[in-house]
Amino acid sequence: MEQIISKSISTFSDYVWGWPMIILLLGTHIFLTIKLKFPQRKMLTAIRISFQKDKGSEGDVSHFGALATSLAATIGTGNIIGVATAISMGGPGAVFWCFLTGILGIATKYGEGLLAVKYRVKTANGEILGGPMYALEKGLGMKWLAVLFCIFTAFAAFGIGNAVQSQAISDIFVQYDVQYNPTADPGTCRIIVGLVMAVIVASVIFGGLKKITKICSFMVPIMAGCYILGCLFILCVNHAYIWEALCWICREAFSIKAGVGGATGFAIMTTMRYGIARGLFSNEAGLGSAPIIAAAAKSKNPVRQALVLSSGVFWDSVVICTMTGLAIVSSILAYDHIEVSSSGVLTRLAFDEIPYVGTHILSLGIITFAFSTILGWCYCGEKAVEYLGGKRMIKPYRALWVGVTILGSTAGLSLVWNLSDIMNAFMAVPNLIAVLLLSGIIWKETKYYLWENHLDETDVNR
Repeated sequence: MEQIISKSISTFSDYVWGWPMIILLLGTHIFLTIKLKFPQRKMLTAIRISFQKDKGSEGDVSHFGALATSLAATIGTGNIIGVATAISMGGPGAVFWCFLTGILGIATKYGEGLLAVKYRVKTANGEILGGPMYALEKGLGMKWLAVLFCIFTAFAAFGIGNAVQSQAISDIFVQYDVQYNPTADPGTCRIIVGLVMAVIVASVIFGGLKKITKICSFMVPIMAGCYILGCLFILCVNHAYIWEALCWICREAFSIKAGVGGATGFAIMTTMRYGIARGLFSNEAGLGSAPIIAAAAKSKNPVRQALVLSSGVFWDSVVICTMTGLAIVSSILAYDHIEVSSSGVLTRLAFDEIPYVGTHILSLGIITFAFSTILGWCYCGEKAVEYLGGKRMIKPYRALWVGVTILGSTAGLSLVWNLSDIMNAFMAVPNLIAVLLLSGIIWKETKYYLWENHLDETDVNR
């Protein structure tokens, strides 16, 4: 019975993340890109603002603090393992579609961020709250849909934001433990790792958003920088194959022949599906999680924070995912022993090219990416339950969060992964409804602040 239930949930997960969801998300990306006159062209401005402080503005954290925390929630194992999975299942051409999805997703992330600040609220104790639930309630009068969004977000956070990430960390330590001590008991190692992680996670999340932001602001630049340097080293080693890799990626992106990774018939459909799906899953543009964090930023007006939040997709998908894909594809060309279908080891074999420290850099990347995801998603989840039941729900939620960290480290989680995938899809739908139905507001705010050069003006509730 358990296997039947697990298989049924897995099948349903594949369905909800199939073409209907891909078309909805990608369609929203394209629609907003055109309606907002390609906000991607303002990326340099977005990066510049992310390092500025809007002193005197309402909010709890800085632009950079909000960006670092949202990136912490977004950049996870999907950026490393997910890209390899896309290549193994859809072929090298999947990297192209992953990149394109990231470029287009900037527009949706921009829209989400703008609505989060536009409709945020200030509590009696001065705390700033926002996100899709407030846009749905205040902007559209759909409180029932806001409640559904929060329910889906709270459940999804435990899966993809915690249990899956803690298991990834535990797997790394078990590998090291077995490597250096073949007689070691993996179960004992997982318990120890889970307990240590639980203590560290508790010490951070019970300090609230400012403590989470402080840690993420320190960790995210370092972890991303080290990982990018590792990818750059691989590309330097494989420099003779970079042009060939780029040509292969572009050629396979539009291939109509039977492809690798199980693709049959028109391989372009399989390549597009896995590339787009992994890109969407990686940058989370349209899911609605990042706007919850963005709403707490000190920002003069909604457009400034919207630009800052949109830059997160650039760093996540356009930079990290693309570099991962290019490093893997160039390594496939450089070394015949790397099989395209080996999704579980593609990235590891690519990083093995870095002498002595390659595997350690990759392991450190997975550990830090996964740990920061646990911190970032905790804030998203607790704000969802706070919307549902008030501040009295926060401490119990945090305590449960710590417990799930231990559980995720020690238990098999294929069922949890599939359930969280489904919850992610369900939380995306209400968020996309808000973004699409309020696209006129997004356009109006963008016109005034961005196109008419009032970007430095303070919002006075026009």
